[in-house]
Amino acid sequence: MSDILYDFGSGRSDPATFPTERLKKIAVEVIDREAEALTNYPGSLGHKGLRTAMAAREATREGVQVDPEHLVLTNGSMQGVTLTAEALQDQPGDTLILEEYSYPGTLGAYRSLRYDMVGIPLDEGGMRMDVLEHELTRLNREKRLPKFIYAISTYQNPTGFVMPRERRLEMITLADRYGIPIIEDNCYADVHYEGEIQPAIYALDDRPEHIYLCSLSKILAPGFRLGYILARPPMLNTILARRHDAGPNYLASAIAAEFYKEGIAEHAETTNPPLKRKRDLTCEGLKAHAADLCAWSTPPGGLFVWVRLPDDVDRNKLYANAQAKGVNYLRGSSFHYKGVDAPYLRLAFGHLTETQIIEGIPVLVKAIRECRTSNEAVTYTSLFED
Repeated sequence: MSDILYDFGSGRSDPATFPTERLKKIAVEVIDREAEALTNYPGSLGHKGLRTAMAAREATREGVQVDPEHLVLTNGSMQGVTLTAEALQDQPGDTLILEEYSYPGTLGAYRSLRYDMVGIPLDEGGMRMDVLEHELTRLNREKRLPKFIYAISTYQNPTGFVMPRERRLEMITLADRYGIPIIEDNCYADVHYEGEIQPAIYALDDRPEHIYLCSLSKILAPGFRLGYILARPPMLNTILARRHDAGPNYLASAIAAEFYKEGIAEHAETTNPPLKRKRDLTCEGLKAHAADLCAWSTPPGGLFVWVRLPDDVDRNKLYANAQAKGVNYLRGSSFHYKGVDAPYLRLAFGHLTETQIIEGIPVLVKAIRECRTSNEAVTYTSLFED
């Protein structure tokens, strides 16, 4: 296998916009100022300054009051995924509901906990509410209602779609009807390019059962390993009872708190335009080279483009062929809740250079063409419909 020249596999932000010099200065200041605190354990909620800054971040974007004492800092958003799933589980085999295609890390965590996952099909508005209602009715009849509904409702991974406000309200209504918590994963919220920003679930409904997850990995850097859970008592207490690590990285939290003490808008204005340009280059490359072959999303935010392949592509051969040509991507099966080998792939564009995107897309499309088993014209026009 050749070396990977065009790695569309990893969902990371643009390293060129990482604020190296500013963070170096802040780190020195923080160590001087908070040396004594660094010799202690952070506690189950974590660094108060960062919790205050993130509560302000949420309140500013969502237009509702957020209490820093209801915000729990975590070691990345995946700790939030695992903690909340553990807190809501009674026993292995419990049921949960999520999107048919979802984040592989979340799927892996739920599989490890031996949850019985029920996947809801997607369309361009995210999770389909008609199918969700049908599945809830069925599960209620079978006396195995899900412990929670997990949804990435904004810039969904892998599709990039945004769930409209009306559909979010439908989800809230259905969850309320059956007394089911919603875990909303909003880790891409501030990677926004265009269009109206849809409100978070917690901003639309104040039931204390709802849980909100977010992260600094996509707007700052994954190496900081910082995320957070927003939950109100008594749900907050249920989650904290599962925490046994004495809190997240205090130094990283203190640095991020100082960096974002005036809000995140200034940093987002620096990081998002280059990402939008890379999204555009990815979609333009697909349009130029694969318009007769594939369908794809044009996400209004986030870091991913979801691509539908012709059904006659030999997907095992394609992956090997693309790797041999120096192109990496994630296969559709990585995102399917049952691991089904579906005719999709995900392209992550954030960390590549513009040149890599411009050069890499034609190489990938050439590999796709070489791995078709027929010459039949493609008839579909969307990602999900025939």
